[in-house]
Amino acid sequence: MSDFIVALIAAGALVVGLLIGIIVGITYRKKIAESKIGSAEEQARKILEESIKTAESRKKEALIEAKEEILKARNEAEHELKERRKEVSRLERRIAQKEESLDAKIETIERKDELLNKKIKETQELEQQISQTLKQQIEMLEKISGITAQQAKEELIAQVESEIKHETAQKIAEYEARFKEEADAKAKDILSIAIQRCAADHISEIAISVVTLPNEEMKGRIIGREGRNIRTIETLTGVDLIIDDTPEVITLSGFDPVRREIARIALERLIADGRIHPARIEEMVEKSRREVETSIKQAGERATFETGVHGMNSELVKLLGRLKFRTSYGQNALRHSIEVSLLSGIIADELGVDSALAKRAGLLHDIGKALTQEVEGSHVQLGVETARKYKEHRDVVHAIEAHHNDVDPKTIIALIVQAADAISAARPGARREDIENYIKRLQKLEEIANGFNGVEKTFAIQAGREIRIMVKPDVIDDDGMKILARDISKKIEGELDYPGQIKVHLIRESRTIDFAK
Repeated sequence: MSDFIVALIAAGALVVGLLIGIIVGITYRKKIAESKIGSAEEQARKILEESIKTAESRKKEALIEAKEEILKARNEAEHELKERRKEVSRLERRIAQKEESLDAKIETIERKDELLNKKIKETQELEQQISQTLKQQIEMLEKISGITAQQAKEELIAQVESEIKHETAQKIAEYEARFKEEADAKAKDILSIAIQRCAADHISEIAISVVTLPNEEMKGRIIGREGRNIRTIETLTGVDLIIDDTPEVITLSGFDPVRREIARIALERLIADGRIHPARIEEMVEKSRREVETSIKQAGERATFETGVHGMNSELVKLLGRLKFRTSYGQNALRHSIEVSLLSGIIADELGVDSALAKRAGLLHDIGKALTQEVEGSHVQLGVETARKYKEHRDVVHAIEAHHNDVDPKTIIALIVQAADAISAARPGARREDIENYIKRLQKLEEIANGFNGVEKTFAIQAGREIRIMVKPDVIDDDGMKILARDISKKIEGELDYPGQIKVHLIRESRTIDFAK
């Protein structure tokens, strides 16, 4: 039991010792902390004092610098103010001098103005005196002459106008005669040069083609059993085959040169191949059609190359190639167009006009003829529509429209194309129609028009492409002219054969005459 008590006492002593140790440690650490806090406070106080001293020192230095800057700025401002005062003083002196000079000038001007007003007044008085004197003189002259001043003025003006008009008319007539001589000589030179440089042979073409046969037996094979072969050829090509007694020859007849060419090539191939039956005929005709289309395109390309016309639409080139198989009075339309293009270029060069544009217009002037067998209308109208469709130059379109005088030519290019077209068509042998038939056609045209009541005179012009009819104004009125023009057109269509179209142009002129007795 005593051991337990001893242990308990020992434990209690140990606890008490620990508590005393802890209290002593805390007290010791408190003293150390208080000592450190006191040292820190002392150090902070010293730092604060030093900072205050440093701030005061810097404050004093800043104040000193500021005062120096203020003093310096004040000195500079005073200096500048002094200089400005000097400048202002100088300007004031100059202004005073100018004011004195201006006052002197104003005084001078006032004196001059007063003098001028005085002279104006004197002048006005003098003008009044002159006016009165002139009026008196005019009245005296009118009294002596017996006419007024206005009448004298009108007579003088009329006399001067008459003299000037007469002299002007003489000068105009003189200049016109001289210019006409020079223009005729120049035109002949230009046309002769163009014709000489573009000389070409012409052969009139016809509306038939001839195919040579190797023997007479071939005619029977082409006809076929019960004529089936020849019917197939004619149906597929649209061309008539004429088989007569002419030995070893078959004639192809048709007004469409393209179809006639397709038939000729197909028939020659069939003869060379020897196998002639409907299926083979159909095959050969199709091959020939493709070959002709290729030939048409190549012909158009050769024409543009030969004339030097570039940048043309491909469809327009194809239409141009179709002219190879188109004729007008036996003249090949493509060769004619090429020749007109070359002639137009030469004439344009001589006149100093755009030759490239003239060539283009000349090459395309008859492009409408490539469509006349497929589309209704004149070749001029179709050509204008085609050229506009493919965005050709407006001068080219106008030249196409005016080359047969359907409209009045308004450009030099149009006149050049007209001249070149006439030159090409007028070459010996260029067209098949002879002079006798040509004259008969014109006479028939005038005879038809003269057969109508109210017609006074008729004139066939433009190579028979236009007829001008003078009607009697007391018989045919304005409304009747329309009916008469239509009746004449219908009769011409029914009785005459002619290429293209004929323009029926009626003219009604009314005159009133009276006599002063």
